[in-house]
Amino acid sequence: MKYTKLGNSDLNVSRICMGCMGFGDPQKGMHSWTLDEASSKEIVKRGLELGVNFYDTAIGYQGGTGEEYLGRILGALTKRQDVVVATKFPPRTQTEIHSGVTGQQHVQNMLDTSLKHLGMDYVDLYIVHSWDYNTPIFEIMEGLNNAVKAGKTRAIGISNCYAYQLAKANAIAEQNGFAKFVSIQGHYNLIFREEEREMAKLCREENIAMTPYSTLASGRLSRLPGETSKRFQADSYAKGKYDATAEQDREIISRVAELASRHEVSMTEVSLSWLLTKVTAPVVGATKPHHIEGAAKAVNLELTTEELAYLEEPYLPHKLVGVMAQNESTAEKSLSGR
Repeated sequence: MKYTKLGNSDLNVSRICMGCMGFGDPQKGMHSWTLDEASSKEIVKRGLELGVNFYDTAIGYQGGTGEEYLGRILGALTKRQDVVVATKFPPRTQTEIHSGVTGQQHVQNMLDTSLKHLGMDYVDLYIVHSWDYNTPIFEIMEGLNNAVKAGKTRAIGISNCYAYQLAKANAIAEQNGFAKFVSIQGHYNLIFREEEREMAKLCREENIAMTPYSTLASGRLSRLPGETSKRFQADSYAKGKYDATAEQDREIISRVAELASRHEVSMTEVSLSWLLTKVTAPVVGATKPHHIEGAAKAVNLELTTEELAYLEEPYLPHKLVGVMAQNESTAEKSLSGR
């Protein structure tokens, strides 16, 4: 495994981050394909053996049980100081807004709940799960800064936002002496490269770490067309992100398979090797031990300049999908007063 600093923080992270959305009670969340605690532990154990020290979860994963599983598993398998734990929190709910809960209070309440789930005194990276269009960003930044000062998180990040929003938030933080975002977790992979328009450029200039999710496009970049899995069949959210452009993306997936055959490696290794030339640490979801094994191997696969260009050449612009598409709709309604 190779390691690097996470943006402008002092966090030393593995080049692969294990995404833990697949852990949690399938009866308590939006996904039916998540793993029980024993199966989750097997995967985390393998990750630790491979040198993965960076683990990403969220308070919203399976009603908080994802955090509970991860906290108990890490507590049993390793020392707290040997891992970098990230978790995420959502925007204020309408109930909170109507009850007068401020952005600062929301951040504190969410973090305290996550720490309880995890059984930890602090997280290493606390992430805004998506931009909150109903809360002043000053309140969120102050709440996060309070968490840093209280020692409840070592650094802060954001997910699912536009480049202008990240720049705006960090400008407010700088003006007020608050902690700044050191990372962005956006949707980025070989068949969805819209982050390259603005976000990637901002991150290079400001040394903000990119830790993208959906790095294998929910398995589409790790298996041949026609191959399937339990998650592939049950994950309606992923289908909404990728099915509409399946024909358009087919050529890129075919080229990934071609290079994998040429190098005698997995498609996972090729897809992530390309992404590792662009970002700090891809977040790779794992629901089987071989998923994290393939991801770890990608760190040592070096594609040539010509091969990287060959993978990129067929790409065509994509519409925003998933959370960003929802955010865009929310923003439009906010601006129009609806």
